[in-house]
Amino acid sequence: MTPPDVILASRSAARSALLRGAGVSFEAADSGVDEAALKTAILAGGAGPAEVASALAREKALAVSRRGPGLVIGADQTLDFEGRLHDKPLSLAEAADRLRAMRGRAHRLHAAVAAARDGVVIWEALSSAELIMRSFSDAFLEAYLAGEGEEALSSVGAYRLEGPGVQLFSEIRGDYFTILGLPLTGLLELLRREGVLTP
Repeated sequence: MTPPDVILASRSAARSALLRGAGVSFEAADSGVDEAALKTAILAGGAGPAEVASALAREKALAVSRRGPGLVIGADQTLDFEGRLHDKPLSLAEAADRLRAMRGRAHRLHAAVAAARDGVVIWEALSSAELIMRSFSDAFLEAYLAGEGEEALSSVGAYRLEGPGVQLFSEIRGDYFTILGLPLTGLLELLRREGVLTP
């Protein structure tokens, strides 16, 4: 069997959907990277949320690239609120607390992507977006979380911009694909340069 030209070092359904929607043929693989341990080490070194996203994207791409041929894409996204990194909420109660804290305020999403071949990173990019939440009511928040259910736990911000989560915001500054977790336009340009996509 011929190995795939492109491997996504992620099991993220959202990232897979973005690549498929853009017409990219790929296979997905679990990177096996211990993200929690790596985050702890990076933060202990004084790095911030943006640097964490970049480091995780690189490590995911490298981990899968060392296993075999192909162009491997690694990606990660972090939420930066008041200068602190926030992980995906573990419960709906935690999601509610986070959304209340961010209500009426701004936060940033940092999305990083890296491409590796033969165990070497050949390209990487980092993109950030600023999102301002409106001062929604407690009644709205309760209805929103009841409607989203476990889906609210699938993203660092407890929202899906491509779903009802868009109603949480009064203003969004930045690239749509960055917010979804994969800075796509630069990545597609790389795939054209690498001969994966038609120039």
